[in-house]
Amino acid sequence: MTYKTLIDEGKRIIDSNEGAIEATLLLEHVLHTDKNEFLLHPDREVSEEDVKTFLELATRRSQGEPVQYIIGFAPFYGLEFKVTPSVLIPRFDTEVLVEEALGAIKDGDKVLDLCTGSGCIAVTVKKYKPNADVYASDISLDAIEIAKENAEANNTDITFIHSDLLNDVENDLDVIISNPPYIKTSVIEGLDDIVKNHEPYLALNGGNDGLDYYRRIVADATKHLKKGGRLMMEIGYDQGEDLRTLLKDTGYLSIEIKKDLSGNDRVAMAVFGG
Repeated sequence: MTYKTLIDEGKRIIDSNEGAIEATLLLEHVLHTDKNEFLLHPDREVSEEDVKTFLELATRRSQGEPVQYIIGFAPFYGLEFKVTPSVLIPRFDTEVLVEEALGAIKDGDKVLDLCTGSGCIAVTVKKYKPNADVYASDISLDAIEIAKENAEANNTDITFIHSDLLNDVENDLDVIISNPPYIKTSVIEGLDDIVKNHEPYLALNGGNDGLDYYRRIVADATKHLKKGGRLMMEIGYDQGEDLRTLLKDTGYLSIEIKKDLSGNDRVAMAVFGG
């Protein structure tokens, strides 16, 4: 089979709105090349062994497994991150949080990425703010191992901590960044099969109202932030006012809710008044 016929067959098997893109990504992975090769040489023949491997991967994708887990990596903020079912797949929405964090972090700041998962936030912050002192924590040891690999692959020096939220992390922090679980328990069952059947439940479930982790983080961060330190969190599309109230009631100042490009609530930010 040729590049073109194989991608067409993969698209047919995957049978999704992004079938052609995903088939191309899978073939890139199998052949260790990029789509430019397919565009330049659409009639080039593919070996029987590679055809078999590709069709197996396309079948896995058709059964709901995310393409990022199949190929083992996902892009984020111009970098590449290893992902497995132990961590959430980095999403474009989280780049809004990173953008705000990069604008706030100064040289020499002590920064914590809480609930680090794949490490995409911590690694990106350290990559673009090399003079910041970056820590990353997670309750999952499997996630920490993946994050460590991503830090090494992207040549970033990060201190990793195994911790249930802020229980075992550093004090006197200048910035705490977090993308915690924030989906309501009742909503998870209605999520896309790709998410609910393959991504880690622990990293999705935010409790009955989606705010369980925020309550703990907002309260406990007051014991770990310096006066004037910043708390910056990704939030759900409709959680802005809840977070504004929670932060205000806990004594935070300069509270801001940032929206994403779709106009949805996406980041809650505040300053610890001390």
